Amino acid sequence: MKSISDLYWFFKGVKVYALVGDSGTGKSFRAKLLAQKYGIDLILDDGLLIRDDKILAGHSAKREQTFLAAVRIALFDDKQHRDAIAKALQSQPFKKILILGTSEKMVNKIAIRLQLPQPQKIVKIEDIASQEEIEKAIRSRRVEGKHVIPVPSIEVQRNYPQIFYDRVRVLLKRRQTPLGALNHSKVYEKSVVRPEFSKTGRVTISESALSQMVIHCVGEFDDQIRIKKMTIKTDAQGYRLVIIIDVPFGTQLTGKIHKMQEYIVENIERFTGILIEDVHIIIDKITRN
Repeated sequence: MKSISDLYWFFKGVKVYALVGDSGTGKSFRAKLLAQKYGIDLILDDGLLIRDDKILAGHSAKREQTFLAAVRIALFDDKQHRDAIAKALQSQPFKKILILGTSEKMVNKIAIRLQLPQPQKIVKIEDIASQEEIEKAIRSRRVEGKHVIPVPSIEVQRNYPQIFYDRVRVLLKRRQTPLGALNHSKVYEKSVVRPEFSKTGRVTISESALSQMVIHCVGEFDDQIRIKKMTIKTDAQGYRLVIIIDVPFGTQLTGKIHKMQEYIVENIERFTGILIEDVHIIIDKITRN
């Protein structure tokens, strides 16, 4: 069943696209190319709402002092930030919007938080960039700390002069239209920046600290549930948790355990800004008090 917001965008004829890829693989660099290909009006990238060469609304994650704070901005975790973007979306005439993210879960979460429909088309960075181009982008990110904002340098210098680094121009080549005519080539300028968090180093969460947070969440949710073992796996998209527990006899397993999964994910993501990709819960024993 569609929500009121889904129906609103449905009747406005809005279609949501997503570009997904690991951090530093060149998503922001290629966002304009994808927008031109599909005739996309708006881009949501790292906390900013962008139209053509203008930043319409938002707050750039790249000006944050720490990596975790930047993730929270990119996920629109702050209500004031989220409301400002939602208000701008309501006032803008558009039919297509592109959301950039490191995973499908991330772009889906952004769509939900901004009350947009779920993406109807998801493009992976590997679909539009060669492996060599992706590796080059990753080297630039890791070695030099360079990031891209897909707007001209004058726009970034006006809004975020402290992180501006350089500019790069990209020629979008002519392409054949269905009628046989050639579109005009156009030069787009993108801004290269060095975020504050890349100057001071990246902040991550250790498995020990994350384990303590999970134990705290489970204890708050139900102090009769006992964690026997926990495994944490991490990748470029986020964290995956496997939790083995004992539960007291009489626990409504399906409903309550599902709610506990949601409680763990919501609280950890809210307080840290990291993405929890999966929480697998295995019930080992049902105990009697």
